[in-house]
Amino acid sequence: MSAPDGSPVGAERSIGQLFASATTELSALVHDEIALAKAQLKQDVKRGATSGGAFTGAGAVLVFSLPMLNFALAYGIRTWSDWNLAICFLLSFAANVLVAAVLALIGVTFAKKAKKSQGPQKVAASMKETAGVLQNAKPHPRPEHPAIEDRAPAAIEAVARSSS
Repeated sequence: MSAPDGSPVGAERSIGQLFASATTELSALVHDEIALAKAQLKQDVKRGATSGGAFTGAGAVLVFSLPMLNFALAYGIRTWSDWNLAICFLLSFAANVLVAAVLALIGVTFAKKAKKSQGPQKVAASMKETAGVLQNAKPHPRPEHPAIEDRAPAAIEAVARSSS
């Protein structure tokens, strides 16, 4: 088994390796949060489109079917019942309104689901929580190494000589 940077687990890693590993993991976390937000937005858009389609269907039924359906239904009722033709046309219209009302209820149901969804807000809250945890994280205290501080001027001189 190995760590994300490829070094064996349990092996001593340098601060640079630890920082690179933490940066990589944080970047992956941010990318995953963005992917989650996109997926939730896609679902909300799909619900909204279904709602809009249902409302459009309800309007289309009322607009395009009323003339043909009203005449056919009214004359059919007149043939079966021998009622007044005006009452038959009113019953035909009531049937069309009932179909449109059912389609409108379907549209309202999907619109409420799309409005109620809090996908992007959940992702934003999760990202804020992650950022808050990272801001409150404190580094481990480092032990004092006087030998390293003593070598610093010599190392600087060596680098300066090699670069000239």
